[in-house]
Amino acid sequence: MLLSPLDAVAPPPAVISDSAAPRRVGRALDDLALGFRRWRLPVALAQLDIRNRYRGSVLGPMWLTLSTAVTFIALGFLYATLFKMDLHDYLPFLVVSLILWNVFAQLITEACASLTVAEGIIRQLPLPFTVHALRCLMRNAVIAAHNLPLILVVFVIFGVNPGWGALLAIPGMLLFVLNGFAAVMFLGMLCARFRDIGPIVGTVTQLAFFISPVIWKPELLLERQVWLVLNPVYDLMEVVRGPLLGQPPGLLIWAAAVGITVVACGLSFAFFVRFRGRIAFWV
Repeated sequence: MLLSPLDAVAPPPAVISDSAAPRRVGRALDDLALGFRRWRLPVALAQLDIRNRYRGSVLGPMWLTLSTAVTFIALGFLYATLFKMDLHDYLPFLVVSLILWNVFAQLITEACASLTVAEGIIRQLPLPFTVHALRCLMRNAVIAAHNLPLILVVFVIFGVNPGWGALLAIPGMLLFVLNGFAAVMFLGMLCARFRDIGPIVGTVTQLAFFISPVIWKPELLLERQVWLVLNPVYDLMEVVRGPLLGQPPGLLIWAAAVGITVVACGLSFAFFVRFRGRIAFWV
């Protein structure tokens, strides 16, 4: 039996779309997968941001390293005297703490504007929203990398040798990065919808600096030190800082850091799934 050309062409598959049950989870996962596959794009955008920030500067990002080094020296001598602690013991602690805190505070601050500053790109190009979050994360990672040699310099000067235990800082850093990415995704969407959230986040960040052991050591709390595990900033910093200083944190702190990471990533993903389709209208 001969078929006509029209009969030989198979009909296109039916597209089933239910507006009452949109494929939100699938689209969110596709956005994340495509954004991570295009990792070279956020890297290039992050490098462009840094070049624009330090355009016309002779030293560029090295100014940040120099200012950080001056801050370490000034605060190290001052607070070692105020807290009556040995400078050889306090300064390495302060260097690691402030570098981690600067990364955390800067990332949280820029997370609030990670989507609104990309308004033109979001409205004109069909890029995954994950790209904008990765752009913010990688920009801060590159800036933080300029301060990492300061840790090595201070450790060499004061003879700090954490040994093989320093390798435990690698999974701690992974938890730190995962929480940073979750914070950028969540705060980027939340601040795009409610522009008043940004100043509130800034105020909370300043408060967190004073109630977290950044410039003061946990030992100063004496028997109340056990309550520090309830501070998320302390948990995430300690799983990186402790191994670098040769003082690996206990299992309770590791469990708290992992739990915080799971909650942060889960909350961020749930918010992304629910409101991803509205981001272009919010920015």
